[in-house]
Order: sequence, then structure tokens, then C-alpha cells
Amino acid sequence: MKTYREMVDSYRRRQRDTVVDTLATGLTYMDEIAVESGLLEETGLLTELTGTVCGALPFVIIAATEGTKIILGRKPSKTGVQDGAFRMAKTGAAIGVGAAVTAAAGFWAAIPATMGVRALFDRYKSKALTNVRVQGRIHRLQELNASLRPEPVTDETYAIATVE
Repeated sequence: MKTYREMVDSYRRRQRDTVVDTLATGLTYMDEIAVESGLLEETGLLTELTGTVCGALPFVIIAATEGTKIILGRKPSKTGVQDGAFRMAKTGAAIGVGAAVTAAAGFWAAIPATMGVRALFDRYKSKALTNVRVQGRIHRLQELNASLRPEPVTDETYAIATVE
């Protein structure tokens, strides 16, 4: 089992990934901010390049960070691919909602909307993982109980024990 310090360090690293993803997602609206503030014109090569680069930037950052963790041995490859896929799905959904909000209310409303979508994804994943952990602990307790009892444990044994 991890020590308290190891759990805190792990949690802080997880939060850093969320901040990096949120900033990268916010940068996808950089071209619109530049146009609205008058730094760029709506037409031109620079506008086209910033739109393309800013759209792909969050996905490149996610792939780079997860790949680095795998290469450095801080994460198994299977876990890294799964985490990267989840982060990319979360970012894609946030960008989609942000684009809809930008069209409806302007780009200033898009950044809080994208952050909210990302928070909802994180909340869902946290609850799903909590359920998996609880089910695993229940299974381990049932195995421990079965190994300590001389008679085989069945569902009826649990029903009788709780009724009496």
C-alpha cells in the first residue's frame, strides 16, 4: 500500500496534467481572441496557420506528455495509452462544446464552458473508479472470509447471517 506522501505526490501530478490540458484547450481559442482584439485580420496565412496549430495543440501536448511518461518508465504502456485516449476524448468534447458556446455567446464564454466539460468528465471517471475499487474490496473480503471459515460460503450463508 502507498504511503500518505506517495498518494499526495501522485495526486499533485494528476492535477498538473489537468492544468496543462485546460491551458492547451484554452489556447485553441487563441486565434479567435487575436481576431477579436484586432491583432490579426480574419483573412490571411497567419490566421489559417494559428487556427490549424491551435486546434491540434492540445492533442499533441497530451500525446507528448503520456509518451514521455511511458518512455521514462513512470507509467506502463497500456495505462499510458488508456490515459491518453481518455484525456484526448475529454479534450475533444470540451473543444466541441467550446465551439458551440463560441458560436452562441462569444469566445469569452467558451473557456469556462470547456473547463466545465473537463470537470464533468473527471467527476464521472472518479465515481466510476470508486465503484470499481469498492467492488474489488468486497471481493477480497469475501475471499478472506471464505478462507477463514471451515464451511463453504454461499449467498445463502450471507442471507442467513444478516437475518439472524
